[in-house]
Amino acid sequence: MFVLTIDQRNSQGSRDGVPDLLAALADLPMVLGFERSVGDEIQGICGSAETAVDATLQVLRYGNWYVGIGVGAVHEPLPHSPREAGGPALVAARRAVDRAKKTGDRPAVAVEGSPGAPEAEAVLVLLGRLVTGRTEAEWRILQHVEPGKWGAQTAAARMLGISSQAVSKAVARSGWQEEWAARPAAAVLLQRAEELAAAPAESSAAGPTGDGTDTKVDRQ
Repeated sequence: MFVLTIDQRNSQGSRDGVPDLLAALADLPMVLGFERSVGDEIQGICGSAETAVDATLQVLRYGNWYVGIGVGAVHEPLPHSPREAGGPALVAARRAVDRAKKTGDRPAVAVEGSPGAPEAEAVLVLLGRLVTGRTEAEWRILQHVEPGKWGAQTAAARMLGISSQAVSKAVARSGWQEEWAARPAAAVLLQRAEELAAAPAESSAAGPTGDGTDTKVDRQ
């Protein structure tokens, strides 16, 4: 599982952004949908690495938020609310969001809970740099450019009443195509991190084999 704990920056000095963020994330396919957990913080649980990547980059786009991703198990049976959930992934998400608050000028995202977390975090940070570096003018164009669709830039130009060259420049300058090409890599690394987080527990549960040798989990 992937637990996302998201906390607002400078919550005492700015308006409560939780309602708007919850509305923006409402359509994501979550196991337990995002809810306000405490103060200006929200939390949600998903079973898909792709969904975790989508949520993370969407939140980073809005700015003013810290994103912590906890990878690992969530105690079952699952409750009706992420606020009532427990397990290693919840603990890891708390560590992650606390560390995200100390990342300085880099995108405020951290991943915890697995030996594979650093690699997944590194790719998310790189993607986050693309997302957070875009101007509002670029976003106004990019939101009409469907990734990977032939003729999408021409269709966006026609819809916006601007030249195809203007759309092409915005796409190239913003790294739009590079972002969408790299999203699957981030998801693969998060999925791998989840597998690594589960591996020790599975090995321990299996115990010694009948021939007196220990069961080992292949991590290759």
